[in-house]
Amino acid sequence: MAERDNRRGNRRDRDETPEFADRLVAINRVSKTVKGGKRFGFAALVVVGDQKGRVGFGKGKAKEVPEAIRKATEQAKRQMVRVPLKEGRTLHHDIAGRHGAGKVVMRTAPEGTGIIAGGPMRAVFEMLGVKDVVSKSIGSQNPYNMIRATINGLTKEQSPRSVAQRRGKKVADILPKRDEAPVAEAAEA
Repeated sequence: MAERDNRRGNRRDRDETPEFADRLVAINRVSKTVKGGKRFGFAALVVVGDQKGRVGFGKGKAKEVPEAIRKATEQAKRQMVRVPLKEGRTLHHDIAGRHGAGKVVMRTAPEGTGIIAGGPMRAVFEMLGVKDVVSKSIGSQNPYNMIRATINGLTKEQSPRSVAQRRGKKVADILPKRDEAPVAEAAEA
């Protein structure tokens, strides 16, 4: 039993490596009115990623800001998702995500476009490692809902490799043919 606990502890130590970057998105100060006055607490929203295709978000609440941020970071590391990236810089296809009243639209972009996105969405893309993307937030401007909608959309993304594997085809059969159709038509004419 002690050996098993030791192994679990080692696995956690490996997860705590500094390979993850984190971004504080929002801090909310909340107060509770009690008999002697007001008690303040803090809620933090953090996005964590390895900038190579993994991202997660977490929220933490505590009486002090640093403790809230620590809790949010730990939760974000536990809830990471892997997103396939095209050429390691953009999305494979256009996607839409939704959470509650928050809707986001994310579009693939040519090289050099940069990250065109609003605050919370920009944090997700930067931590994910996306370099070129065009996105728009529609509806709720609440950072919690925007991040959840963005992650929801990103989890829907599929790479050509995964689609080909699921259909039992080759990747070349899935991707559209480029510059071959005009040449073939000219040869027939």
